[in-house]
Amino acid sequence: MMNKAKLALENGSVFEGHSVGAEGTVEAEVCFNTSMTGYQEILTDPSYHGQMVAMTYPHIGNYGVNPDDAESYQPHVSGFIMRELSPRVSNFRSLESLGVYLERNGIPAIAGIDTRQLTKQLRVEGALKGILTTEECSDEDLIKRTRGVQSIVGQDYVQKVTTKEIYEWDPEGDDSPEWLDNDQVEDGMKKPLPPIEHRIVAYDFGIKYNILRRLREQGFGVTVVPAQTEAKEVLAMKPDGVFLSNGPGDPSAVHYAHESVREIMEAVPVFGICLGHQILAHALGGKTFKLKFGHRGGNQPVKDLRDGLVKITSQNHGFAVDADSFEEDSVEVTHINLNDGTCEGLSHRKKPVFSVQYHPEAAPGPHDAAYFFEQFKAQVVAFKN
Repeated sequence: MMNKAKLALENGSVFEGHSVGAEGTVEAEVCFNTSMTGYQEILTDPSYHGQMVAMTYPHIGNYGVNPDDAESYQPHVSGFIMRELSPRVSNFRSLESLGVYLERNGIPAIAGIDTRQLTKQLRVEGALKGILTTEECSDEDLIKRTRGVQSIVGQDYVQKVTTKEIYEWDPEGDDSPEWLDNDQVEDGMKKPLPPIEHRIVAYDFGIKYNILRRLREQGFGVTVVPAQTEAKEVLAMKPDGVFLSNGPGDPSAVHYAHESVREIMEAVPVFGICLGHQILAHALGGKTFKLKFGHRGGNQPVKDLRDGLVKITSQNHGFAVDADSFEEDSVEVTHINLNDGTCEGLSHRKKPVFSVQYHPEAAPGPHDAAYFFEQFKAQVVAFKN
């Protein structure tokens, strides 16, 4: 017998299914992700802190879970929602099933509900506050309680996920190399890493491991610092550049980061993604706003306004930069989302400073935007010369 579970939304909807994770009750904003694969990367993405994620793809868990695909040290979602949890796992890399992984990490999850109907409600009405529970509770009581769930607006969740100490990423070069194709070499071989040519500092607002791998593959030695590290401390390290990572929460609430970045970009090249992009926008005098239901998935079309090319990108964000909020004409909007026209990229016309809203390091993909790491390296080299 499967234990029952319920998902209640603030609009009065209640979905009843069965529990496929940990027992208990969680309260959070409910959002959806359209990716067909990569559920483990989604679960361990710190940008999802304070949210429950509904997967639109109907069969989740098919290939199990393994430690190599984690994007951080633990899962960060509040709850997980799916149509069906695969009863079997088929993957030689898998070490445990998704259900066992969720239960072991204390993540409540629900399956057996109509995720199409749930997604339609979120798409029409916008992201909704909700409660997921495995406990006995009436529908009326759950709906009433959803209205007291904390909104993500105004919340600084970065402090919940950032590193507590400064550290060097992968000093031995063991965790960054990519696997070579098996038809080219023997199993178990990886691409050699280039020597470290440049030293950069990466702000951890909720950074993902694959970002750090991509930076190391470009010949960067990376020092990761906590989100509240002051600009003077970063600049004292004499970095060749500074990277601003992804992360959760409302970008307007991370005031300390705005101030640090404003000072840092006067001294060295800066590259930001996702929350880092939004923080950079605030540092440049811009503003951000909450999207109706956000962009989350691996199929977001983005147009580069400089050459007209369109890339398919991986995204996970609920806020966006207001392209009309910049007072100076020194800020150029370089990319837009073709679904809704929102800002997806910025560049300073005079300084080596740029950012994108999406995830160029995307794991499991797509990899259309991976060239941004090369662009950052080129700016660092040009600035040093």
